[in-house]
Amino acid sequence: MRLYLSSFRIGDQPSELIRMAGELERLGRLGLRPDEVDLRDFFDGCGHLAGVIAPYDVLWLRGGNVFTLRHVMHASGLDDIVLDGLRRDAFVYAGYSAGPCVLAPSLRGLEACDSPDEVTALYGAQPMFDGLGVLDHAFVPHVQSPDHPESAALDGVVERYRAEGVPHVALRDGQVLVVDGGTVTLW
Repeated sequence: MRLYLSSFRIGDQPSELIRMAGELERLGRLGLRPDEVDLRDFFDGCGHLAGVIAPYDVLWLRGGNVFTLRHVMHASGLDDIVLDGLRRDAFVYAGYSAGPCVLAPSLRGLEACDSPDEVTALYGAQPMFDGLGVLDHAFVPHVQSPDHPESAALDGVVERYRAEGVPHVALRDGQVLVVDGGTVTLW
């Protein structure tokens, strides 16, 4: 399993992402060529999302409302694709903020930062509080990052997790959690 989990945007270790993608020479010559996939286009099995993302070596999930992201991952089938792809080591799962947060066992506590009601307002569905369980701990971005507007709320989440004994990893903006097989490094 290969994970590149950043607190904010690309983080301070982009060379680790490129190394894990296994394409250092090719990427150096060609540069990155990202494509955007709107998961809403694949709701209710309306499309072949697995085929769309199969050619890529990196799956990048960006920030936003963690409950909305978790909902669209489930509604599009991306959650199952991610779990299967990580088991097969088919790609590097990468991203920042909400993108890594959904990998936790639970999203409980993050409602202090993101409104779960956004899912109901946008999609008429109940929010999901279960994460994908890829990580065995919560992921808390933007901690002690005074330039980020959600920093104070997430500092509070860390305090709550500590008080309740919830396993978690807290990252300041710029930090990256890298999982490469059995090796876990917090940069």
